[in-house]
Amino acid sequence: MALFGSSKKTVTTSNKVRPTVVRTQNVAKELQRIAKSYETSVDTLDFNIFDVETYTRMFDGTKETEWELLGEDELYELDEESALLNPFFQIKQMYEVEIFSKSAEDEQYKNLKLAVGANATKCKVYLSILANSRVKYSSNLEDELRIMIKKRKIRSGILIGIFDEMVEDVVSKLVAHIRVAEEVVYEKNETILIAQSYEPTLTINDALVLKYDKKDDIDEKTKVDYASRGFIKNVIEGEVLIEYIKAKEGKPGRNCRGEYMSPTEPVTANEPTFGIDDTITIQETDNSIKYIAKENGYISFEENTYKIKTDVDIGEISFKTTGSISSGRDSDVSITVTETDAVKDAIGIGMNVEVSEIEIEGNVGSNAHVSALKASIGGQTHKTSVIRADKLDINVHKGHGYGKNIKITRLEHGEVDGDFVSISQALGGVIRAKEIDIEICASHVKATASRRIEIKKLQGSENIFTIDPLVKKEAQVGLHDNEENVEGLKLELRDLKREIQNYTKLIKGGTASFLDVKKRLLHYKKSGVKMPASFVKKYKEFQVMQDSFTELQKDFEAKNAKLKLLSTQKVSFQDDILDARIINRDRWMGFNEIRFKLVEPEIELVYKPKEGTTDKVFGLVEVEEGEFEIRPLDE
Repeated sequence: MALFGSSKKTVTTSNKVRPTVVRTQNVAKELQRIAKSYETSVDTLDFNIFDVETYTRMFDGTKETEWELLGEDELYELDEESALLNPFFQIKQMYEVEIFSKSAEDEQYKNLKLAVGANATKCKVYLSILANSRVKYSSNLEDELRIMIKKRKIRSGILIGIFDEMVEDVVSKLVAHIRVAEEVVYEKNETILIAQSYEPTLTINDALVLKYDKKDDIDEKTKVDYASRGFIKNVIEGEVLIEYIKAKEGKPGRNCRGEYMSPTEPVTANEPTFGIDDTITIQETDNSIKYIAKENGYISFEENTYKIKTDVDIGEISFKTTGSISSGRDSDVSITVTETDAVKDAIGIGMNVEVSEIEIEGNVGSNAHVSALKASIGGQTHKTSVIRADKLDINVHKGHGYGKNIKITRLEHGEVDGDFVSISQALGGVIRAKEIDIEICASHVKATASRRIEIKKLQGSENIFTIDPLVKKEAQVGLHDNEENVEGLKLELRDLKREIQNYTKLIKGGTASFLDVKKRLLHYKKSGVKMPASFVKKYKEFQVMQDSFTELQKDFEAKNAKLKLLSTQKVSFQDDILDARIINRDRWMGFNEIRFKLVEPEIELVYKPKEGTTDKVFGLVEVEEGEFEIRPLDE
C-alpha cells in the first residue's frame, strides 16, 4: 500500500510564504510551484480548504461537451454502477485553497502522525495512524480530524465526498475512543479503510499449465539435488495433469481518483493442440479445461499425445542418463533396467530409485538405494547399496537388503533383514529374520531368527546360528514399552503404598474420637437439639478421610493387577522360544555355534556341536523351573 501525506515534516528553510489563494485541480502541484518560487521546502507549507467543486460530463472522445457542476447532495448519487462504469462518464474536482507557511506553534495535533495510502489500483484508500502517534482529546478534535483527512486525500489526488461514506463513522469511533481515554498513544501502525470505489476485474490471458511438471519452490539455502531430474513424472488417479485456462475479458472499474479503468483485450495464444488417450479424462468449465489422470502411473508424451503408462524399459539409471527416479512405491510404475554388462552398473553410483516394481538385469552400484514393493536383481549388489522391497529376489548380494519375503542365490558377506529369508548359498554375511532357509552354508555366516533356521548342507565353519525372540525391531519396541510401563507402575505403587500407610495411621488414631462424635450426633438428633457445627465438621472430615482411603486401596489393587499382567506379558515375548528350532540336515564340521537368547531371565545359552556329529534338530528345553538347556531333539 502506497502512503501519502505523512504529517512528519522537516523544515529546511525559513523563507515565509505569504498566504496565497489558488483555484486548482492539483493542489500538490500548486504546493510544489509556490515552494519553488519562495525557494523553500514543500514540507514547510500547509493549506486551508475554502471550497470543493465537483464536475461531471459525458464525453465519447469526439464531440466536446460542457462540464456540469454538482451540488453536495448529488455527490453520493454518483455511486451508481450504471454511471460510474460508463466509459464516457468523466468526473473532476476543483479546489479553492489558501496556501501558507506552517507555524510550529499553531500545530495542536503535531504528534498525531496521519497518512493516506491506497492499493495499486487506487480503488481502496486507507487512513494510517503511524506508530508512536500521540493525541489528547479536545472539543475541536472531530472537526480537525475531518480536515486532516481531507487535506491528505486532496494532496494524493483522491476525490472528496465520493466513495467515502464511511469517513464519518471512522472519525466518530476514533474521537469516542480518545474522549474516553483522554489521551491515546498508538504503539503500532493502525490502518483503516476510508474510501472504496469500483475495483476492476483483471483480464485473463489464456494459459496452458503443465501441472504434472511442477517444481517445488526451492529456498536459497536448500541444497539442490542435481541427481533428481524428474526422468519420470509420476501421477496418481484423479490428479489434474494439465489445465488450460481460458481467456476471459475483465470488467471495467473506476478508482477513487475518478479515473475510468478499462480492461485490456484478452490474448489467446496457448489453445491445446495435443491429443490424449483413454487413460486421461477431460473436465471442462466456463473458465478452464482440466486433463485428469484416470489411473496411477507416469505421464508420457508421444507423437503429440499424452497418456499414462506404468511400464518403463531403460538401459541404465545413472547420473548421466536419467538421474534418480522417485515415483513412489504405490505409483503402479514398473521399471525394467536392461544393462547386463558385468563391468557396468545398471543402477549407477548414488542413484535413488523408488517405484512399485523394478527388475534390474545387471548390477547395483555403490551407495545406490532401491525401494519397491517387488524387486529383482539379476546381477550383484555393491556392499554399500541398500535394497528394500516386500518381495525381494537377488542373484549375488553384498550390500544391505530389507523386506518381507527375500530370496538370494548367493550371499557374499552382505546383510539381510526380513521375515522369511531363503538363501541358496551363503558365503559369509549377516541374516536376521523370523525364518531362515539356507541350501548351502559356507563359513562366517551369522544367522539370527525368532522361529527357525534350517541348513540343508553345511560346508564351512565359524558360523553362528541364533534364536532370538527380539530379532525383529517391532518385538524390541514392544519389550521396551513393556519394561517402561512396568517401571512406571512400580514407582506409582511405591507412592500409593506410602500414602495408604499414612492414611492407615490417621484413621487408626482417630477412630475412637470419630465413634464418640458419631454417638453424640445421634443423641442430639434423637433429642431434637441442633447439632454443634464443630461436631458436624469433624464427622465429615473423618468420612472424607475414609472415602479417600478406600479409593487409594482400589487404585493400588488395580495397578498391582496391571503390574502382574505386564510382568506376565514380558515373559510372553519368549513363549515361542521352546518351539523354535535350529536344523542342520548335514553333518556338523569345523567350529560352529548354536545360541538361544532368553528374555526372562535375560541370558544367552551357547551350544557347540562337535565336528562329525549328525544331530540335526536343536531346541531349548526347560530342565527345571527357570533353567534351560540347548539339546538335540527328535523332529
